[in-house]
Amino acid sequence: MLLVVLTVQAAASIQTAQCPEWPAERLEAEIEALGERVARWDRAYYASQGNQDGASPVADEIYDQAVARLEQWRRCAGAPTAHVPERRVTSSSGVRDHPVAQTGLEKRHDAGVKRWTSRRDDLWIQPKVDGVAVTLHYVEGELIAAVSRGDGEQGQDWTERAREIPAIPNVLSEPVSAVLQGEIYWRMEHHIQAQHAHRRARSQVAGAMAQRQPDETTLTRVGLFVWGWPDGPTRMSERLTQLTALGFDTADYTQALDERRDATFWRERWFREPLPFATDGVVLKQGERPGVRRWSSAPPEWAIAWKYPAQQALAEVRGIEFRVGRTGRVTPLVWLNPVQLQGRRISRVSLGSLSQWQALDVRPGDHVAVTLGGLTIPQLDTVVWPAQARMALTVPSEDDYHLLSCFFLEAEKNRCDSQLLARLTHLGEALGMHGVGEGTWRALLDVGAVTSLLDWLSLGHADLTRVPGIGEATAAELVERFHATRGQPFHVWLDALGATPGSEQASGDWVTLSAYQREQWQAFPGVGPVRADALLAFFSHPQVQRMALKLQQAGVAGF
Repeated sequence: MLLVVLTVQAAASIQTAQCPEWPAERLEAEIEALGERVARWDRAYYASQGNQDGASPVADEIYDQAVARLEQWRRCAGAPTAHVPERRVTSSSGVRDHPVAQTGLEKRHDAGVKRWTSRRDDLWIQPKVDGVAVTLHYVEGELIAAVSRGDGEQGQDWTERAREIPAIPNVLSEPVSAVLQGEIYWRMEHHIQAQHAHRRARSQVAGAMAQRQPDETTLTRVGLFVWGWPDGPTRMSERLTQLTALGFDTADYTQALDERRDATFWRERWFREPLPFATDGVVLKQGERPGVRRWSSAPPEWAIAWKYPAQQALAEVRGIEFRVGRTGRVTPLVWLNPVQLQGRRISRVSLGSLSQWQALDVRPGDHVAVTLGGLTIPQLDTVVWPAQARMALTVPSEDDYHLLSCFFLEAEKNRCDSQLLARLTHLGEALGMHGVGEGTWRALLDVGAVTSLLDWLSLGHADLTRVPGIGEATAAELVERFHATRGQPFHVWLDALGATPGSEQASGDWVTLSAYQREQWQAFPGVGPVRADALLAFFSHPQVQRMALKLQQAGVAGF
């Protein structure tokens, strides 16, 4: 390969819970840097859920994994300390006290959910809407205040904006006084969470709340799901009946659990069936909960969150490889300490282009967010935080690689190693060398048995058995397959050598095609000026002409 994978003496993934093999000074520096970053995330989140960039500067699941990593590193340093978020509300628009504290929710995983539900009766479930939490205060049916969640005790004053949103009634259908808690969300048509897990619905609604003068279309896209009525009836069934009478759709998305339709049933259903909002899990509640006087902003015992499997994984970069393809395209590969995501083990992500790597500037030791594009292809979303010790990399120049580079290894072997390997792999496939893949070509390159695209033509049985991993039987098979390629048609050989598309339309031998002029190539369908120039360059290139002569001497038809 062009560049051997660079490794750092780094920590294993969160999932293996190993300590990094760093010097104590490096570990302390990384702990301090991550601690400061998490504190910034806390301040940004609790300052306001209506900021322009969308409530939280980092996805909830990445935040949770980062905090777990921080606590793991602290244990490794001999100073275990649980992270306590810094909660502080500041806003240029002013803050208001919540009339009733907005409680957080304790997050449980599968086993924890099973234990929690096994000890309780009269359980209900709601989708965990992925929006921005709000408290609505009505007095005798009239909206007098709307407050963002903030830190649960205080939040940003959203009253004026709430009065502009059609989904939030300014006057209730009945003159009741009530404190309603719910989620402002971004309306979507037939949204299926399993298929569109990474849409930034929360950011969109938060942005709408922060705009100075949102248009009518934006305001109508904002929906409201009321999930709580702290000063309402203590029994769920009564709350749902009265909320329905007030015009809210809470009952449509609140289901009682039983043996036939348990929490797993509804969680899976809401994950895979269309909903008008994005979700990130479900909320389980006891049917009867305490009266409002016993509430605080701490997570209650009578409700828990059961989030969906992580859609993003926090992974540590262990190396960067710049792989050059057959046509000269440079593709950066990011090697990761393996992580599990959606049941898959992910250890490598392709960035697609050198410019994408340059934009991200990913280095060994960085921590990155990884997702599955289309739930199948690993993708690197962003660098969550960079390593404190930035490793220098040898980065290839795209100017050094193109359609006509690296038919032969140069004095600096590693420069052309990757592209020549890709050329050989393509050649083997084009010529029908079944069983001769990248591993075989890699072995031949490593010992210098092959240093150009056609060196294998002259390899004999004795040459091949000197290659580690190739025994007598394999060597005999390779000699047979190599010799059989001499009978392949001329146009197949042109493809194997890497000829520009369009050459297969021309008839004649090598001498005929190498004498073609630009106008003759452009006469063929699909061959324009650029492709014609590429064909001229291919047939006139000195290294290609050397290979054509070698094929002529080997008795290949057409050369």
